[in-house]
Amino acid sequence: MSDPDRIPTAPTHAAPPDSADWQPLPLRARALCVLGALPLAVPAAVAGFVLGTAFDRHLPLLSSTGGAVLGATLGLGFGAWLGLKHYRHTFWHLDDDGLAIRRGKLWQRETRVPATRVQHLDLKRGPLQRRRRLATLVVHTAGTRHSAVTLAHLDVDDAERLRDHLGRQNDDVDA
Repeated sequence: MSDPDRIPTAPTHAAPPDSADWQPLPLRARALCVLGALPLAVPAAVAGFVLGTAFDRHLPLLSSTGGAVLGATLGLGFGAWLGLKHYRHTFWHLDDDGLAIRRGKLWQRETRVPATRVQHLDLKRGPLQRRRRLATLVVHTAGTRHSAVTLAHLDVDDAERLRDHLGRQNDDVDA
């Protein structure tokens, strides 16, 4: 669905090859996607500390402190790489039937939420998202209490437009 008032931005990644209607996350979301994957540094630092302590005699350069620093560095690098990968391969698409979300490159996962299954919609905005004019759209669907689809780091205007469009479709179905 194209919006004539929306200013096109040059994405840093290509849209899925099968359709031009898939929308990428905004460029402002890249840093938050990377930050979201950085907690991998803590377990990597602990693992590096343990391995550095265990192999302290055999590898003098890899002391417990050096192992922790190396583990944290590797964890930070791996987390940043995963976050960037998540950013580059997350797309969404809105049509008359509902919302579709596609994630992944090699192992693609596409989630389709028909408008008729939408129970209610939430917008969440943390302090870092508010600063970058981003929001998380949570679409609660019919089913168990854990039936929700989340799309993080959307442009605020897009998130509000999606919420209003899906909510309006749901109201039309109920009437």
